[in-house]
Amino acid sequence: MKIEILDENETKIKFLLSEGNNAIAHALRRVMISEIPTMAIDDVEFYKNSSGMFDEVIAHRLGLIPLRFNPQMYNLKSECKCKGKGCSRCEVIFEFDSKDLTKDSDYTVLSKDLKSDDEEVIPLYNEIPIVELLKGQELKFKAIARLGFGKEHAKWQAAFVSLKEKKKGEFLFEVESVSGLTAREILEIALNVLEDKIKNFNI
Repeated sequence: MKIEILDENETKIKFLLSEGNNAIAHALRRVMISEIPTMAIDDVEFYKNSSGMFDEVIAHRLGLIPLRFNPQMYNLKSECKCKGKGCSRCEVIFEFDSKDLTKDSDYTVLSKDLKSDDEEVIPLYNEIPIVELLKGQELKFKAIARLGFGKEHAKWQAAFVSLKEKKKGEFLFEVESVSGLTAREILEIALNVLEDKIKNFNI
């Protein structure tokens, strides 16, 4: 199996896989979509919420905010030395309190307003709207982000991946990151995962 990079930037990569077959090509696509660990908000604890939006809706929106993170610095909760209790190696805490805002008027809470306990784990985009607070409304919560897989929930999906067979044994891939990982990181991690699967006959 050979891979030739045709085009690349931070969020997208286009490559040609040759000397492969349908099974390998589709296995690689599945891995990139659903079997690469990414960071996403998983639990939210609300202390105050007088906004016009239910807790569950805000929590869902928080979970879909892509987070920038270093994949070498965090463990899956199930594999962490804390044995799933939660620690700084498997969890990142985000907090928000509307009392910290200097605004005395209607305000749209954005992803940049979330305060992370790890300055290297932050929203990938600053201007993602979360909820609108009218003057006098309050919102306070703590959110916990963890590593997970796209096969568990879409909030952990690493990328969108298209696949087209050019001719027998050659497949054109276009990968767009929708997570805090670069497109190249997604490809490199996916190749390592696929290699392990082949060694263990678990494609």
